[in-house]
Amino acid sequence: MKNIISISCSLFLFLICSSLIVPARKTTNVYVSDFENVLGTSLELKVFASSQQQADVAEKAAMAKIVQMNKILSGYDTSSEFSKWLKSEKKVIKISPELFEVLSLFDKWRVQSNGALDASAEVVGKLWKDAAKQNRNPTEQEIADAVAIVKKTHWVLNKTNSTALRLDDAPLMLNSFAKSYVINKACDVALAQAGIAAVVMNIGGDIVVKGAHTEQIQVSDPKADAENDAPISKLIINNKAVATSGNYRRGELVNGQWRSHIVDPRSGMPADKIISATVVADNATDAGALATAFNVLTPDESKELATRVPHAEFLLITSDGKRVESRGWKALEIPVVMQPEKVKTAVVDNSWDPNYELVIKLELREIEEFRVHSPYVAVWVIDKDKKPVRNIALWYRKPKYLHDMDTWYDTYYSKLANGDANISSTTSATRPAGRYTLKWDGKNDKGELVKLGNYTLMIEVAREHGTHQLMSQDINFSKQVKPMTLRGNTEVTAVGLDLVKKSN
Repeated sequence: MKNIISISCSLFLFLICSSLIVPARKTTNVYVSDFENVLGTSLELKVFASSQQQADVAEKAAMAKIVQMNKILSGYDTSSEFSKWLKSEKKVIKISPELFEVLSLFDKWRVQSNGALDASAEVVGKLWKDAAKQNRNPTEQEIADAVAIVKKTHWVLNKTNSTALRLDDAPLMLNSFAKSYVINKACDVALAQAGIAAVVMNIGGDIVVKGAHTEQIQVSDPKADAENDAPISKLIINNKAVATSGNYRRGELVNGQWRSHIVDPRSGMPADKIISATVVADNATDAGALATAFNVLTPDESKELATRVPHAEFLLITSDGKRVESRGWKALEIPVVMQPEKVKTAVVDNSWDPNYELVIKLELREIEEFRVHSPYVAVWVIDKDKKPVRNIALWYRKPKYLHDMDTWYDTYYSKLANGDANISSTTSATRPAGRYTLKWDGKNDKGELVKLGNYTLMIEVAREHGTHQLMSQDINFSKQVKPMTLRGNTEVTAVGLDLVKKSN
């Protein structure tokens, strides 16, 4: 009995003392990584963790999962499991759970979308690409033949033994939502690592947000899709996926007419009624599948299809500029705060014409290795006295390496340190890796139109533990500005400049 009382008293004192100890609060920071040439486009990864070491472990796990998934699902890598299966016509083959799941999803979406989403749409896409090389439109017979092939059944799955039988040699691609599928898998493994509170992954404009974090997401304007153009919508997203599909960044010039890379497998024609479709859904593959299908379907058909996916919301932009929203879209948007209307000041004779903007097309040099971080990039404008005028863009990973861009650092770092930085994500149609468009609207950092005259465009690029490149171009805006191309360097392939009239 004495021993029991002694133990009880000790336990009581331990509990009292323990209750007085306040555990140290762990600080969660965001660690950002950018990569080029991942699944044919760019990747941004945000990891919310207590330390850089934890974030690095999560990043390594996520990138390894992307490599693994690409070796299974890629239609461009001839050594992938999918590519090898394509060559196995009329052979029953046991396939991986991931490939089986994706093929099963295509079977499901082919039915649900009434044929608008089909892996064999590649038959039609290839027809238009081949015709474009000959600068002609496909004939009616060629289109009819392609549609007839699409309508066939191309494989048979056996769920019992996880096998797939390829029935014909029709070209197939899993692009419609395979990217969203891969992002979801990569986020899951990253979030499973020790000390990770949340993960946000953006590959080519398709985004997954997982964990204890709410992300602000900007939706690109398909009619003004430069990296620094104003978005058409801003969203608040938590534990959901966002996907955007559209025809404004990729396609073919066929016989003098722009044709979308997205085709309607039912008609054999490029899709042209919807120029952008953004979908928010609980499931990443649902978001990716719907976004692609909505470029092919009519708005009414899209509304009907969306009702079959719980919690799916969408925003469509039609070719004539109309905005079509699902009923719950507004609930996801950040409310627009109406600012007091400012008195418009007259444009004086010597000021920048507000109808014009300088378009900057920046192409970063492609490095073939996988998992190569994007370089740090800064683009800004100075006047004839070398004083800063406008900070156009800043892309970086770790603030501690910003001083590597010493010219920009000396000019603008104090402003960034005071909190003038944008950490939101942007959803948009996929663009090729390393190719970016920026614009200067002739305004200074205060939002005022500058006077015409001589200015210098500065472009600084630095790679962690790598090279440092500084480019500059003097431009006299008092005279006619002709299109020009700046010579590239180790980090930049080329920069194109053109003063153009703003599009409506």
